[in-house]
Amino acid sequence: MTARKLTIYTYDWLPEFPRGFVRDLRARWAAEETGRSYDIATVPVNPKSDAHRAMQPFAQVPMIEDGDVTLFETGAIALHLAEGTPLLPPEKRTEITQWVIAALNSVEPSVSNWMNTQMSKDLPQIFGPPASAELEAHMLKFMNSRLAALEMLMADREWIAGDFSAADIIMVDVLRVLQDSGALNNFPALTDYVERATARPAFAKAMQDHMAHWTAADAAKAN
Repeated sequence: MTARKLTIYTYDWLPEFPRGFVRDLRARWAAEETGRSYDIATVPVNPKSDAHRAMQPFAQVPMIEDGDVTLFETGAIALHLAEGTPLLPPEKRTEITQWVIAALNSVEPSVSNWMNTQMSKDLPQIFGPPASAELEAHMLKFMNSRLAALEMLMADREWIAGDFSAADIIMVDVLRVLQDSGALNNFPALTDYVERATARPAFAKAMQDHMAHWTAADAAKAN
């Protein structure tokens, strides 16, 4: 039986600051955890193309093609790639799906909003005028309330829904962006959780290949 061809789409090039956090990493990580080989295809970061929007109406990345299946949104991609593997055991499907959605709906918006207040200080041309102190404090308070709830949950768990699963890929990648900022310093269970997950060989391989893509993109752009 011939294995389905898996293609992960990302941008052809990006500047330095988002590298390591572009969300094709989530698709790569899920593929590595499930033992799927994959090709990388690219779409222009600018200008956005009609072909890109035909696959992803919001002209974001990643998208995947897996045989006849085309998908966007990292939660959907992670759950799809996890199907039939230990990342999505049937008896845990509902719980894992719940936590994938929670990561993207209940945790990531608060993280992104606070991170935007930080990034606006250094990159106002991209993230808008620097946030006021009041807005920054509000976003931090709200994010910390979400992190505190998750901290309580993870205090006595290794992974979020039993064994390592698709939910951990998404949740950890949501949290990982906070590591260098110090925002996780008061949340030791979450700090340990992120460190456990990112120590996995599949994450290391996904990150290595993710960063190599941008190095190659720089070389191509220079020619």
